[in-house]
Amino acid sequence: MQLIHVACVCAGHNASRDVVTLVKSILFHRRNPLHFHFITDAVANQILSSLFQSWMVPSVQVSFYDADELKSEVSWIPNKHYSGIYGLMKLTLTKALPSDLTKVIVLDTDITFATDIAELWAIFRKFTDKQVIGLVENQSDWYLGNLWKNHKPWPALGRGFNTGVILLYLERLRRIGWEQMWRLTAERELMSMLSTSLADQDIFNAFIKQNPVLVHQLPCFWNVQLSDHTRSEQCYTEVSDLKVIHWNSPKKLRVKNKHVEFFRNLYLTFLEYDGNLLRRELFGCPSQATSESLQGALEELDEDDQCYDFRRERITVHRVHLYFLQYEYTPAGDDTDVTLVAQLSMDRLQMLEAICKHWEGPISLSLYMSDAEAQQFLRYAQASEVLKNRKNVGYHIVYKEGQFYPVNLVRNVALRNANTPYVFLADVDFLPMYGLYDYLRKSVVQLDMANTKKALVVPAFETLRYRLSFPKSKAELLSMLDMGTLYTFRYHVWTKGHAPTNYAKWRTATTPYKVEWEADFEPYVVVKRDCPEYDQRFVGFGWNKVSHIMELDAQEYDLMVLPNAFMIHMPHAPSFDISKFRSSPGYRYCLQTLKEEFHQDLSRKYGAAALKYLTAQRNI
Repeated sequence: MQLIHVACVCAGHNASRDVVTLVKSILFHRRNPLHFHFITDAVANQILSSLFQSWMVPSVQVSFYDADELKSEVSWIPNKHYSGIYGLMKLTLTKALPSDLTKVIVLDTDITFATDIAELWAIFRKFTDKQVIGLVENQSDWYLGNLWKNHKPWPALGRGFNTGVILLYLERLRRIGWEQMWRLTAERELMSMLSTSLADQDIFNAFIKQNPVLVHQLPCFWNVQLSDHTRSEQCYTEVSDLKVIHWNSPKKLRVKNKHVEFFRNLYLTFLEYDGNLLRRELFGCPSQATSESLQGALEELDEDDQCYDFRRERITVHRVHLYFLQYEYTPAGDDTDVTLVAQLSMDRLQMLEAICKHWEGPISLSLYMSDAEAQQFLRYAQASEVLKNRKNVGYHIVYKEGQFYPVNLVRNVALRNANTPYVFLADVDFLPMYGLYDYLRKSVVQLDMANTKKALVVPAFETLRYRLSFPKSKAELLSMLDMGTLYTFRYHVWTKGHAPTNYAKWRTATTPYKVEWEADFEPYVVVKRDCPEYDQRFVGFGWNKVSHIMELDAQEYDLMVLPNAFMIHMPHAPSFDISKFRSSPGYRYCLQTLKEEFHQDLSRKYGAAALKYLTAQRNI
């Protein structure tokens, strides 16, 4: 089966999100193996490489090329278009892509396919010997130069061509000296035009005007352009004629077109489509997507094991989209910075604004969601004044799959993507006290965290009231505790989880104090970022944090309680997983089995240091 090559220039957080919808629409219709070539900045490279690695789509190869290395090729061209320097990068593809690549389809990120891309690839066969580039006519009047008084566009053949969809015959372009040809064209036109208005499109058009025999005009349904004032409606008489939709207006989905409702629905279908369904095998293509190690791990599982589903979850590879929204973080100069790390699903979304108001430092959040929920979250975040203005929050989507909530896997994604020397391992339903961020940074210095192995405990409290007047100080918190407005966390249902914090001592403490590990202790702690990760065998409810604290203790971290720190748990309905735990003996049995296996693994790993856990377990 023929391998189809597709190239895309993609830079920044937003384009990395847009390109996923394009990729989904191509994967949905395709029947051929594909090779995607992405020209990316560092941000898009990080996002897309981890996305494709975790997506594991059969018969798909992905290559990345560093846009920074190509900037000097085009940075001399003044460009007024909103795409900036990246809008000129398509001119460099003969140089950027491998020299043995003969043909490629080049696409903008705001494209949606409504048909199999192989049909477009087949058009290369219709090129005459001289033709090197395939394009669709521009559907707006831009190049006719009559849009407003003194409107002076770049030269073009008739209406000109749109470069959102390009067939590039690379081999022939290299043969005719494309690099030199487009440069000479650009230099000549810039003497009078001074800058490009539509980035690479202006230069491609000026080149074609000079060399009309080199272009193969594609039928216009291969690039139905939905910017305002286009003649796109003349491209199709029936919906079945539509092949490719191009949202090339800055207004995107709000563009004026009498069929826009239909187009929007098509786009939203792929936007919210479950990407896991695209992992299907191609007929007649042996797959390389499932790695050998994963295949081996699957074969080792016993399907008759009562806890098979739990064990299967541990080796499930979840698709991950890092930095789903714009993210900017400038490292603090003093190496004391702390990131709040947490995970959540759709039902805890309302906590985000409050956390952002309580914690001004960097945050790394993993969100466990379906594709459709991720889009709901996006709309929520873009509409929120609080979230919109916070750029130091990294939102990482872990896409739903399987029947359990893989809580520790989701936590680990947030932990791995924290960018500071220290992390505050929290839960999203807690509000940190005001000023905790600064207090923790001071504590990091005071307790010499850089040179010692410590886990700083932030004492946890809870309220059962939905409307709480949040305490401004420790003194205020203590009086609320005495009045019964607040409780120590899990005081009513699971005292053991936080008893070793020693709340009685904390009441009067003015300096940090050390506490010893006890069975089932699960405090919220500040540790170095290179701490052990969470154990991913624990899914759903139960033992997911307890096991992590045990491992910290086995590695001989000192547990130090901070005297002037606190966090408060806000009330919410119980999660689905806790209901499952309470109602299912099978769930509880498997959790117990996993606990015992975890203990054995700990003993093997840490030897004598881990023996006390076995003793503690037997005493429970």
